[in-house]
Amino acid sequence: MKADILQTVTNSIIEAIENMPKGESFVLPWTQSNDFPVNALTKKHYRGGNILSLWAAGMVKGYTSPYWATFKQWAELGGQVKKGEKASHIVFWNTLKTEPANDGEDQETRMFARASMVFNSEQVEGWTPPAIEDRPMFDRIAYAEKVVSATGADIRNSAMGAFYHRSQDYIGMPDALSFIDTNTSTAQENYYSTLFHELTHWTGAENRLSRTKGKKFGDEAYAYEELVAELGAAFLCAATGISAEPRADHAQYLANWLKALKNDKSFLFSAASQSQKALDYVLGFSHEAEELTKEEGEAA
Repeated sequence: MKADILQTVTNSIIEAIENMPKGESFVLPWTQSNDFPVNALTKKHYRGGNILSLWAAGMVKGYTSPYWATFKQWAELGGQVKKGEKASHIVFWNTLKTEPANDGEDQETRMFARASMVFNSEQVEGWTPPAIEDRPMFDRIAYAEKVVSATGADIRNSAMGAFYHRSQDYIGMPDALSFIDTNTSTAQENYYSTLFHELTHWTGAENRLSRTKGKKFGDEAYAYEELVAELGAAFLCAATGISAEPRADHAQYLANWLKALKNDKSFLFSAASQSQKALDYVLGFSHEAEELTKEEGEAA
C-alpha cells in the first residue's frame, strides 16, 4: 500500500523543523531561501505546498540550487542523477469524476493527490545550471515598493508596531527608519518582509480573499492565519528577490504549528494554498498596472 503523500511530505517538514538549530541561528524551512524552487526542464516555479516541501528538503540536505526535476526530466536535459542519490517528494493534483449515486444527479469532481519524485541539480552530473542574475539591491527594493504601492493598501505609520487592523482595513507599520540591518538582511529588506506579512493578512479581508481569522490568540484558526501570513511573506520575499530576517515571534506560534501539522496532514498544504492565492492576488495588481501602462504606451 502506497504511503499517503500528504502525510509523507508533512512528516519531512516536521522533521526539518524539529531538527533545525535553535537560538540565533533558528530558521524555518520557509525563511531560509529567497529563491523559488524551479523545474529545470519546464522553467516553471513550483507552487503552494511544493515550494515548502522543496525548501525543507534543500535546508535538510544543504542544497543551494533552486533547480529540481524528475529522473526522466534530468535525462532529457542530458544530465544523470548520481548513483545512490535519494529523491525528494512533491505533490501534484489530479481530478477524478465519479458517477452519480442516483439518477438526475450531476457527476462529482474530486481532487486527489499524487506523488512525484524530484532531484536537485546538485544531485546531478552532466548539467550546468544557468547563471542567476544578481539584481542590485536598489532594484529589488524598488520592485518591492512597486508591488506594495500597486495594491492601494492603506498603510499608516504606527508606534504600536506592525499589524493589520481588520475592522478599519488598514495596515499599521513602524517608521521605516526604525528597522536595522541584521546578519542576513538589510534594514530595507526587514521592513518589507514585515510589511509583506501584514499585507498577506490584508488580502484575507471579506471583500478580497475572505479568509477567517481566529478570534483569540492561540486558537487553531489564529495559528492558521498566522501561518498563512508567514508563508505569504516568504513567498512575496522570494517573488521580489529580497531576503527576510526570521521573525522574532516564531516561538509564539511554533508549538501550535507543530501540533496542527501532526494532527492534520493537510494543514500545511491548505495554508500554503491560501498563501499562494495571496501572492497571486498581490502580484496581480502590479501586473495589471504593467499591462495598463503597456496598453497606454501602444495607444500613444
